[in-house]
Amino acid sequence: LIPGHIHLDKIGQAVKAGIRSAGGVPFEFQTIGVCDGIAMGHAGMRYSLPSRELIEDSIEIMAQAHQLDGLVMIPSCDKIVPGHIMAAGRLNLPTVVVTGGPMLPGFACDQELDLINVSESWMAGGETLPFLEEHACPGAGSCAGLFTANTMACMTEALGLSLPGCATIHAVDARKIRIAKRSGTRIVELVNRQIAARDIVTEKSIENAIRVDMAIGGSTNTVLHMPAIASEFNLDLDLVTIDRISRETPHLVNLRPGGPHHLIDLDRAGGIPAIMSKLASKLNLDALTVSGRTLGEEIATFKPVNPKTNAEVIASLDHPVHAEGGIAILYGSLAPEGCVVKQTAVSAAMLKHEGPAKVYDSEEDSMAGIMAGQIKAGDVVIIRYEGPKGGPGMRETLAPTSAIAGAGLSESVALITDGRFSG
Repeated sequence: LIPGHIHLDKIGQAVKAGIRSAGGVPFEFQTIGVCDGIAMGHAGMRYSLPSRELIEDSIEIMAQAHQLDGLVMIPSCDKIVPGHIMAAGRLNLPTVVVTGGPMLPGFACDQELDLINVSESWMAGGETLPFLEEHACPGAGSCAGLFTANTMACMTEALGLSLPGCATIHAVDARKIRIAKRSGTRIVELVNRQIAARDIVTEKSIENAIRVDMAIGGSTNTVLHMPAIASEFNLDLDLVTIDRISRETPHLVNLRPGGPHHLIDLDRAGGIPAIMSKLASKLNLDALTVSGRTLGEEIATFKPVNPKTNAEVIASLDHPVHAEGGIAILYGSLAPEGCVVKQTAVSAAMLKHEGPAKVYDSEEDSMAGIMAGQIKAGDVVIIRYEGPKGGPGMRETLAPTSAIAGAGLSESVALITDGRFSG
């Protein structure tokens, strides 16, 4: 069902080969998963966020019922990665994570593409739409931009739960198979040394992961997932901490959907090790990783394979893309307890905006209004009753934003919702 998962069986085979070569005995089981791209824009999206806890529970049941000694997790896509990491925290077994890897960008109309190009072009119409539909998503892997799945993969690596480079190695790259086999050998070593998940994920490593998230301009959904992950590791993470780290951390790489680069560009520039190398002065370098070495020791060995690409794609601390990180926490009469905005993806002209409110009580109502031409430049679109209870399920309301962008209004219309967004 899920394009991001069609190759995971091959990764699993490589992991099992690594386990056997290190003297272990592998067993394999699966969890459920929801493709947000397929579930988008209809009632099916109500089931996506709740699936996170079901995934976590199913992993706990299987691991505890069969008394497994350790886990190699092979997740991909939006709620599946955080569901796995939450299970790692709850179980506290030796754990290594091999995320499935991004999809390559498509190419049509003389540009690199991802799923958002199709969504936005659908509203605009035109003769190029069939080309985009055919070419935007060319194969296995999680959607090619820095949406939730790839953001969470990057944060998993920054937490120390994946081997260096894992997050941005693409699904169809042979390096993914190699790192999967190495992860299989590593889990046997972690089991033998009894290094468990909570030895890796600590307050220091969570702060590292949040800082990396801000530097890469990750998905706003991390504000939902990281506190839930922290809780399963018996740690606290609140909005104040996330906002503080963002204000301290410059935005270093401008990735889709907010910027021009795709994940393949970040991977060629050195991936998360390259980001952490540039952030070294702001990171907790004594944090342990599943490699058996500290973050500082890993960073000390990093050398970019493509130095020119590294310099072109990843900015320096002295000359960042933006002075602050990707996410900001806002407070006001509409959100007295806080709300989230991906500030690095907002046009400078829209950072301060005042206009008439157009209020809709569901995603469907908002889409009907947008398609009917009810939204004009200067408006503020409010979509309410799409939260965890009101939705129910806190649906991802990507269609209205794509429709607004497709209508050429992204530079002049604001959108506020109690729902959520990826990217």
